Amino acid sequence: MEIEVKNIAGLDEAAQKVLEFAQNEHFFIFEGDMGAGKTTFIKALAKALGVTDVVSSPTFSIVNEYEGKDGIIYHFDFYRLKNLQEAYDIGYEEYFYSENICLIEWPEKVEELLPEHYVKIEITAPGETERLLSISKI
Repeated sequence: MEIEVKNIAGLDEAAQKVLEFAQNEHFFIFEGDMGAGKTTFIKALAKALGVTDVVSSPTFSIVNEYEGKDGIIYHFDFYRLKNLQEAYDIGYEEYFYSENICLIEWPEKVEELLPEHYVKIEITAPGETERLLSISKI
């Protein structure tokens, strides 16, 4: 599935469409170049999931935890991960296999640790304010 987002105002509707597409899936990976809008879209997705806290990139903490309307949401940013051992050190298994929603930025850093099934969201920036979201289930 592809969703064209013309500007930031279209992110809330795009987030709803992604959640409808995902159905019962709880694991989401986000791919895209630096500055493509991964964190910005995750903010819209978290809002659609009922998060009222400020959502920010967990670049230095690796994982942020939010309370959504249906439970806990984990937001990971593996950009600064130096090796897989760091993922083991934070106890990734407890998060990934908790049945809570997991939102993963820079999943290629932990590719071999990803679960068998997930929703993949590729974000590209064809223009200054436009974004193209390509969504698939793996």
